[in-house]
Amino acid sequence: MPSFDVVSEVDAQEVKNAVDQAQREIGTRFDFKNTNSTIEQNEMAITLRTISEDRLTALRTVLEEKLVKRGVSLRGVDYGDVQEATQNTVRQFVTIKVGISSDKAREINKLIKEKADKGTSSQTQGDSIRVTAKKRDSLQGVIAMLKDEDVGIPLQFQNFRD
Repeated sequence: MPSFDVVSEVDAQEVKNAVDQAQREIGTRFDFKNTNSTIEQNEMAITLRTISEDRLTALRTVLEEKLVKRGVSLRGVDYGDVQEATQNTVRQFVTIKVGISSDKAREINKLIKEKADKGTSSQTQGDSIRVTAKKRDSLQGVIAMLKDEDVGIPLQFQNFRD
């Protein structure tokens, strides 16, 4: 029976490269001079620090541009609240979501059940969802439907088997 897996993954190396490029750019840009602006990464958590909220917005824009250039979807980027930090600075925590949470998995399973052809089923398997159907065309229809729907996280389709 044909099947495939729906996953939500982010290439950690591409995120690291994007952060490195953004750090280099803010080091050379004139509008970030003497602002002590930094971008720090710890696994899939990124901390933005600068002197004011408008500089923070510019810092976020630089980071987003680099992430998009490196092929990282902004759907998986979650911004925390802007916080006051020491020495009259502001900071913001950015997390990059990896994996499909149980709530999102339930939502995706419900979408598949409602909109997919008869004979198509899905089940949650840890951080992924396995979709099976009697025909390959049904699976391709599910992929097209999930690409059209906005579920709030980046989705990839792997392990397609006939």
